[in-house]
Amino acid sequence: MPNVRIWDLPTRIFHWCFAACIVGAYVSAKLGGLYMDWHVRFGLTALGLVIFRVIWGFIGPRHARFCGFVKGPGQIWTYLRAMAAGTARSAGHNPLGALSVMAMLADLGIQAVLGLFSSDDIMVQGPLYNTVSESTADFLTSLHRANQWVILALVILHLLAVAWHTLVRKEPLVHAMVAGDMPADHLPADALPSADGAGVRLRALALAVVVAAFVLWIRSLGS
Repeated sequence: MPNVRIWDLPTRIFHWCFAACIVGAYVSAKLGGLYMDWHVRFGLTALGLVIFRVIWGFIGPRHARFCGFVKGPGQIWTYLRAMAAGTARSAGHNPLGALSVMAMLADLGIQAVLGLFSSDDIMVQGPLYNTVSESTADFLTSLHRANQWVILALVILHLLAVAWHTLVRKEPLVHAMVAGDMPADHLPADALPSADGAGVRLRALALAVVVAAFVLWIRSLGS
């Protein structure tokens, strides 16, 4: 069967960079000490990635746009019934996967923003720590620490869903997020490919430069 381009290169780069930031931020926080500087770097990078993905969800190609995969309760219920019947097919994120995507973007975005005002009570502070009172910073730091468990739960659910789709439904999701293509027999008959040419990539590069400049400006506020 022919392959269909589902994931454009910018979306794929975002996905793996975002995963690396989550792992890096978690590990560096647990190691503590001098590794907390890396925790801040990973957090700021994650903030930039969230901002990029939110904007890309409006200006990106077909399957990267929120309007293409965020569905209402009725369509989610229809998908669940089709999945139970073994007939469910989706190009890009399915309606349940869309809930996971939105939850992770929202929660990681919140976590990154909380980190801007947080402190490890030893030597490392977020770049906006001094813009709020000490009591407010302490409260936001406590939220930042507590929210790690929500993130961990979302990541575990995401990995379990990928494992189920890969091992039970035999869908090459990981390969698709690496190569960008899905075999046509795993897609709806009317599935259309996403654009992934030079114009898409230049648009993503321009957006990435603007977002990176914004995040670097935030970082400079703590200097």
